[in-house]
Amino acid sequence: MGGFFSKPWRTMPENNEENLEFVKSYQPRNKDVKHLRILIHGETGAGKSSFINSVESVLKGRVTGRALTDATSGRSFTEEYTTYKIKKESGNFYSFIFNDTMGLEKPNDNGIHVEDIKLALKGHVKEGYQFNPKNQLTKSDQHYNSSPTLDDRVHVLVSVCPADKVSLLTDEVIKKMRDIRLAASKMKIPHLAVLTKVDLACPEAKKNINNVYKSDYLKEQVEKFSETLGIPVNCIFLVKNYNSEIETNDDIDVLILVALRQMINFGEDFLDNL
Repeated sequence: MGGFFSKPWRTMPENNEENLEFVKSYQPRNKDVKHLRILIHGETGAGKSSFINSVESVLKGRVTGRALTDATSGRSFTEEYTTYKIKKESGNFYSFIFNDTMGLEKPNDNGIHVEDIKLALKGHVKEGYQFNPKNQLTKSDQHYNSSPTLDDRVHVLVSVCPADKVSLLTDEVIKKMRDIRLAASKMKIPHLAVLTKVDLACPEAKKNINNVYKSDYLKEQVEKFSETLGIPVNCIFLVKNYNSEIETNDDIDVLILVALRQMINFGEDFLDNL
């Protein structure tokens, strides 16, 4: 699939120490925020929950599976609005959290309601809200937060898409993702993307994960996704989630940490500009 560059088209750190230290020591400078809130969204089966698990695996040094995933169903496995905090060895929590969402699906009566994601961006969706594809959250619902604080609001939006499915995104799903991007843009919320399953998309990456940023095909997918959604290329990251592995791997970790650090940087910039 495609050619192969002799040098990577994006440089990766030689080791994970600096990025790990950055992530472990990060604290929001804005005193009104306890945790930087990162909202993950994307098509059903894109690897959203797996990405959250992979971040936790990197930070804990062992493969975890707290965010439940489903390898067989074609429907979204995440049905509730769930917040994931990652615990440090000290017992404290890292200063960033992830919110997982129900997947976007092609028919409009399946998958998450786009308006629910917009409400989540503003902090109106409470923990445990059961997503309903046919009806959006209303102000009368017990899970509607009528007076969200800055801490409740989303500080970074992350779109997730499999690298081997960029060309297969349907017009309906693209329209939904663009709609969400536009809503985030109006709120000045930074928007990044993660392309998962790079090993399925590129045989050379499957042989050696260090080939990810040498792959012409994967570069094309990043550029195609950028054109489709309008996200700049330097805000799109290639990762391999932990799914078949039973132990963590430095070469997989480096891809995840680079993406995570940029999410934190962009979120911090957003908080600084309020």
